[in-house]
Amino acid sequence: MSNVILITGVAGFIGRYVARYFAAQGWSVVGTDSAPPENSPLANLVEYQRFYLPDAGFNQLIKKYSPQAFIHCAGRASVGLSVTDPSADFYSNTALTLEALNSLRLYAPECRFIFLSSAAVYGNPENLPVDEKQKTIPLSPYGFHKLQGEQLCLEFFKVYGLPTASARIFSAYGPGLRRQVMWDICHKAMIEQSVTLQGTGKESRDFIHAIDIAKALQLIATSSPMQGEAYNLATGREVSISELSTLLLDTLEYNGGFQFDGVVPVGNPLNWKADISKLSNIGFSPSVPIEKGVQIFANWCRAELVGV
Repeated sequence: MSNVILITGVAGFIGRYVARYFAAQGWSVVGTDSAPPENSPLANLVEYQRFYLPDAGFNQLIKKYSPQAFIHCAGRASVGLSVTDPSADFYSNTALTLEALNSLRLYAPECRFIFLSSAAVYGNPENLPVDEKQKTIPLSPYGFHKLQGEQLCLEFFKVYGLPTASARIFSAYGPGLRRQVMWDICHKAMIEQSVTLQGTGKESRDFIHAIDIAKALQLIATSSPMQGEAYNLATGREVSISELSTLLLDTLEYNGGFQFDGVVPVGNPLNWKADISKLSNIGFSPSVPIEKGVQIFANWCRAELVGV
């Protein structure tokens, strides 16, 4: 069998992209998730198992395949939900990561483990662009729990020699993502015929297409030192929400204009722009510019929401 990769959360937005990309690169992809099989990318998998960790069957799966790499895509990805239910967020992010690392420690100690972290660990960065050496001052339970996951990766490298790395993903997007700001804008324009958004419009993000996330994760899996280090996973380009709205609505040929309510939700940082030189040093360069990615996303949304 070719190189084997295990992906948890394979039925989720990023997990599906990662599975497709690694399968296309010739890897044998084993996937797990808590979702039913029909929600997973079965065509790209050599096996799919439905688990709620901890589960003895998960350990059996690791023993069966002895994966060379493991990308941990499982976990909640909502700042808002983490604020209202920090306990569930802690379990699905911090505790789940401990279970995954401990299973590798016991049954596949050579396996290269990548944890999907988040730019939320930075909170409001002191300087832009933010690099990996800046202070981590999370604003939400989600950010704190992602930082705890990174600490677990470092712990398992330092104490047990397990090869680990964390990818601090900034604002992921792409067809298939039915939440967050891009989906919100498209939904309001096409379904509600009125676009009022949170914040002031001056807030900014560093958007990265899920295809580029998958590319970067393969580079980390194959070319990084894997010593518990973290990488910013972004494009290095800052885009304001006002600019993003204009790009999306122009593609949709929506002429109704848009406005902002002036309210920034609790836990949401104001401005993000990543320094991606650390990731670039192992060969990464983003391939989907925001203009192209937004156009593709808007056209997918139109097909999803109105069928044309």
